[in-house]
Amino acid sequence: MVAAALVLTAACAIYAVGHFRLNSDINALLPTNVEWRRHELAFESAFRRFNLLEAVVEAPTPELSAAATSEFARTLEADKARFESVANLGESRFFQRHGLLFLSVEELKRTAAGLIEGEPIIHDMATDRSLRGLVAGLEDALLGLQSNRLKLDDFARPLNMVSDSLEKVLAGRPSSFSWRVLTEGEAAPSPTERLGFVEINPVLDFNSVEPGQEAEAAIHRLAAPIAAKYQASVRLTGPIAIDDVQFGSVKEHAVRNGAVTIAIVLFILWLALRSGRLILALAINLVVGLAATAALGLFMVGAFNIISIYFAVLFVGIGVDFAIQFSVRYRDERHRLGDLQTAIRSAGSRVAMPLALASLATAAGFFSFLPTNYKGVSELGLIAGAGMLIAFVTSVTLLPALIRLANPPGEPDALGYTLLAPVDEYLAKHRIPIIVGTLLVVACASPALYWLKFDFNPLDLQNPKSEAISTYLELQKDRSTGANATQALAPSLQQANAVAERLVKLPQVASVRTLSTFIPSNQDQKIPIIRSVAARLAGAFDATETAPPPTDAENVDALKESAERLTEAAGEQQGPGATAMRRLAALLSKLAQASPETRDKASETLIWPLNADLADLQASLEAKPVTQAELPPAIVNDWIAPGGKARLSIMPKADPNDLRAMRTFARAVLAVEPDATEGPIVTLEAGDMILRAFVEAGAWALASIALLLFLFLRRLGDVMLTLVPLALAGLVTMEAMTFLGMPFNFANIIALPLLLGVGVAFKIYYIIAWREGTTHLLQTPLTRAVFYSALTTATAFGSLMFSSNPGASSMGKLLALSLACTLAAAVIFQPILMGKPRAPDDRND
Repeated sequence: MVAAALVLTAACAIYAVGHFRLNSDINALLPTNVEWRRHELAFESAFRRFNLLEAVVEAPTPELSAAATSEFARTLEADKARFESVANLGESRFFQRHGLLFLSVEELKRTAAGLIEGEPIIHDMATDRSLRGLVAGLEDALLGLQSNRLKLDDFARPLNMVSDSLEKVLAGRPSSFSWRVLTEGEAAPSPTERLGFVEINPVLDFNSVEPGQEAEAAIHRLAAPIAAKYQASVRLTGPIAIDDVQFGSVKEHAVRNGAVTIAIVLFILWLALRSGRLILALAINLVVGLAATAALGLFMVGAFNIISIYFAVLFVGIGVDFAIQFSVRYRDERHRLGDLQTAIRSAGSRVAMPLALASLATAAGFFSFLPTNYKGVSELGLIAGAGMLIAFVTSVTLLPALIRLANPPGEPDALGYTLLAPVDEYLAKHRIPIIVGTLLVVACASPALYWLKFDFNPLDLQNPKSEAISTYLELQKDRSTGANATQALAPSLQQANAVAERLVKLPQVASVRTLSTFIPSNQDQKIPIIRSVAARLAGAFDATETAPPPTDAENVDALKESAERLTEAAGEQQGPGATAMRRLAALLSKLAQASPETRDKASETLIWPLNADLADLQASLEAKPVTQAELPPAIVNDWIAPGGKARLSIMPKADPNDLRAMRTFARAVLAVEPDATEGPIVTLEAGDMILRAFVEAGAWALASIALLLFLFLRRLGDVMLTLVPLALAGLVTMEAMTFLGMPFNFANIIALPLLLGVGVAFKIYYIIAWREGTTHLLQTPLTRAVFYSALTTATAFGSLMFSSNPGASSMGKLLALSLACTLAAAVIFQPILMGKPRAPDDRND
């Protein structure tokens, strides 16, 4: 028997290793035959949004951010081996040229007036782009003070901005300056202004747990020198990065946690079996069953998915129960009979029936997930169900043979818990009050189930400190980023615009974007205004008027002169403006006395963004009417599919963390555009589908287990004595979840089939022992086997509690809670519910 098992194990291992496949594509877990999923797949087919990485480039100023984003996108575009496509969503050249056209007519008029009024300053700085030119521009600004067009305090903000930058330069710290922010009249750039976005379609490896890991590593490596150059940071988010975080957390500390778990399980097995030979036999039995289950699973499904791969944990956590039941029964029989072979045969004859029924019932619970639409769980149910049958077969064939060969020493002591005799007697004496009291307490707590929640937000299952999640959560707060948007397809841009007009009228919708959003309105009114400004500023950008670069000595003289002018302008006056002038004057004097290298650094800090902004200004003054034909290919491709279908992006008004508001938003959008998908729509639809799948599977599991129990037990009362404690354990588990503030989610809901599997097995062991006439069940070896089996299972799954991934951690917590409730229901409540065993004649009926 052992030789045959080892040959079979070798064959299964060879097959499993040779055919091992892991499909980490999370979209493969979802069905393709439901309406909302068909809409999602249609959108994905047109725009390929599933497999995206989004790089968020952040720098201290808009100028640095734009430059870093452009260089970063060009660098990635050159690496065709790792990146299929790269799109700079800012398309800086397009917006540089046409930025003024996106202002309203009134905003453009005010901007034009400011540019014309500032023409002397612009001219000085544009024709002499040096510290000397900046000083000349400052002197022109001071003329406004002399003519009473400006007040002293009007200078406070711009002068303090320059001073802040110069202080950092003189202190030898990284410094930056933004002329764009200065002209906008803001104290600092808005968070969005400092961000650049690059969308990346990487080459993925779905045979890896983290399909985008290699591409992400390459991105960070390529970004490092660019980030250093522009004082920037590059963070990754998007579907691929978020999924990789989730899968990577599964691997995190896996070896260490696995080793600790195995050590604890071995210690528990030692407490249960007290024999190294028995533990070795049990371990070999588990390895053989696990290899057979892995091979059969790959044969049935072709590739494991990110949920079905948990079959191994389920097999060890539940399958070990069958082996412990046989081993503890053997030890009891060995103590009673003395002879090894006789004890094995006696144990087999006594344990075969309950193990067969428990394995069939557990398998039925897992197989109940087969009809569900949630492919990830249905495949897990198929593999785990088959594994339960394999675990039973090995436990009643291979394990006895291994014990026979191991020939463990005899058992001098009884295995029961005689110390529990007073508890046994107390429970028996107060049976009715305990049953009634338990049911009353559970019934009184049942209203709490109204507040039991299901957390539909998949981001709550992720580590909020990880780069991908923290970046996404940050973007989610800003509507302009579109992170919360839902999407829709229209046959053409014209039809998309018509749908957008209907959607934007909904009270739940903040805005709707189409490609037409990138075509400015009222261009016929704006173009003449821009041309008039261009004519007034033509001299500023005339190359023939450019002054030769100054020497360092000329810069020093200009700095000293400017310091004197500022001191003179401030005079003895008080107030923010005068204080700012004196502060800047002191810094300019220090800069004049500093080293040439320090002045070069100051020039770089102030002149580089000036060059960028003047280039943008010059380009914007050359704006021409924009039509769809003039839009950059990157923008067009992001909104128009190759077949001509047009994309709509619909932003909600409500807080994305408000589930009720998001559901209302999704329903309102679907009422206008039934094909809408992505964002809140997919999140809610997928959540509803998964929740429905588990409810349906649970109902099928209970029905199939009840039928199976009736076929074996042939008494409806005995079936109820088995199912009532099981239902009670489930009810108490959910009530405890409410009181502990523990919602169901997409991860921990997998505890339900485990609760059914382990729970029904424990109840079956007790009902069969009771039917056979066993009394004082708390003191029997059965309770020892059930206790250590539950402890082993709790250790195997409870280690998940310490995961840094909130989803895995919540799974571990709920599994530990459900096992505690199941154990209490089986060991304490079920024996007193059953009462005294029937008379022998009644048992044979």
